[in-house]
Parts: sequence; C-alpha cells; structure tokens
Amino acid sequence: MSITTPGTTTPTPTTLRDARVPEGGLYEGVRTLRPYPEDWQERGYELIEVVPQTRVIGAEIRGADLTRPLSPALREELNRALLEWKVIFFRGANLAPEQQAAFARHWGELETNPLLARGSSDEIVRFEKAADSAGTRPTYENVWHTDVTFRERPAMGAVLQLREVPPIGGHTMWADMAAAYDNLSPRVKERIDGATAMHDFIPGFARFTSAERLAELQDEFPPVEHPVVRTHPETGRKMLFVNTSFTTHIVGMDRAESDRLLAELVRQAHVPEYQVRFAWQPGDIAFWDNRATQHYALFDYMGHRRVAERVAVVGDRPF
Repeated sequence: MSITTPGTTTPTPTTLRDARVPEGGLYEGVRTLRPYPEDWQERGYELIEVVPQTRVIGAEIRGADLTRPLSPALREELNRALLEWKVIFFRGANLAPEQQAAFARHWGELETNPLLARGSSDEIVRFEKAADSAGTRPTYENVWHTDVTFRERPAMGAVLQLREVPPIGGHTMWADMAAAYDNLSPRVKERIDGATAMHDFIPGFARFTSAERLAELQDEFPPVEHPVVRTHPETGRKMLFVNTSFTTHIVGMDRAESDRLLAELVRQAHVPEYQVRFAWQPGDIAFWDNRATQHYALFDYMGHRRVAERVAVVGDRPF
C-alpha cells in the first residue's frame, strides 16, 4: 500500500524529446586502429629506420639512398614498410626525374596517362601551379580520391616528388581505406559484401578538361566495374574501393539508393583517425600504395607556385 502525504503530488516522469540524427553519418567513440592485418608477422628492419607518423598510416623512412639501384634486401624492407604504413616518406631525396622513374620501376611497369600534363618523359606527370593561379579553373586538388580507378588495372602505387613548394600550405593527406572498412557497421558491411561499382574517368576530369577532349578519350577509357570492397593482393586485407572522383554508381541499385550508400562510404575517408598529413619540403618524396589509400591535395597556397612530378606503377585487376 502506498502512502501519499497530504498536499503533495507525484512527479510526472520527464519524456526525452526525439533528437535522432540522420542515418549514414559518421559515429563517435572508439575506433579499430591497426596498421596491418591481425595475423601479420611483424619483423624488425635492418637496413632502414621506419618512423610512424600516425597510429595506422604514414611512416618516414630514414637511411635509404634512392639515387642508387635498390638491393633485393632493401627493396623487400621498403615494400614491407609500404604494406604496413600505406604511404612512406623520404625527406630530401632530390631525385632527378630519371632517378625517380628508376626507383618506381623496382615495383613494376610504369603507367602513361594522356589526361595529365607530361614531364620529361611519357611516364612522368608534371603538376605545375603558377603563382597567379588564384581564380583559375580547378585542377587535381580538393577532393579525396584513389588514382585511375577508371582503368581495368588501377595503379599499384605512385611516387610523387615536390620540386617547388609554396611558403605555406600545399600539404597532401592520405587516408587508410582498410581502417575505413574495419570501422563500418555490420549492417553496412553486409550490404556491400560482394557488391560491385562502376568507375568512369569523365566525372573526375570534367572539372578541368573540355568536353571535346573527354569525348576523344572515352573509347580508350570505357567504364569499368570493380568490387566495392577489394582484397589487397599482398596482405589479404579488405579495403573500401570507391571514391568521389570516379565511382558513378553501385551495380544493381537504383540511382537514389546507390547515391545514398556511396555518400556514406566515401565519407569514411574524412575521419581524421584514418589520415596522415604531410608538409612538403623541396626534394621530398611520397610513395603510396594506391590499392589501400585515398589522397587529397590541399589548394590553400593561392598566389604561390607549386610544382610536383609523379610516376605511377601499373597495378592488377582488383578482386
């Protein structure tokens, strides 16, 4: 039996207002952050010093002379560092273009790309932004992307060297797409398991390439279909493989559903815990695993000159 004191009232329970946020966003809390697969065999390095820059992605390499051909042992250690950290940095390498290309060839045949400005040879791409570039048309910056996923065999990796660096800004960021996959919800992982998506060069290049030029190249680069989640051919790790620049839609979904899911997936590259940011100095080199990363070049140096050269290594067909 309850007893109520005369003159008192029973409190009314407080009802919490509805404040649900839209589905498909990023979440707060603890994230899974591991640089390599759980069954990866960690080994020490004897020929180089590897200095990680974040918990999961990016490491500076010290003690490697890139001006000389790599010994098999040095090549093995550098490749292992690349697999573990996804992008590796060499300060003050100062390689001539032919040395830069020779270094990249230790990983395979080099790509040519008729969509980009040519450097001193067909394999070398030159990115040059003049000091008076403020207000000019966009080029290759300000968007998260994986290089050339519109090819049947997207690049395995790329070696970029800065020739001229602005006094402030002009950094590049990379995101670990294995970490991005690891932290998806079980619901999303189930939706994309076995899914494929179409990739096309036109959306990424339409910002700064004429329609006439795009039409000339569209037969050379037809749309291609790749898995939404690819498996790394060397580590076996699963990684998100869709990006804003080139992924147009998920096969078998209506446009609205595909757009919603792709928006959620490409946002994963925006999580700071999956990223590394590199402040360039002249002569620095970054070598990234294009299979496992996205990258973003910042255009925050208007009024200053920036010059970079890149070579890319032909990759395999994603699976």
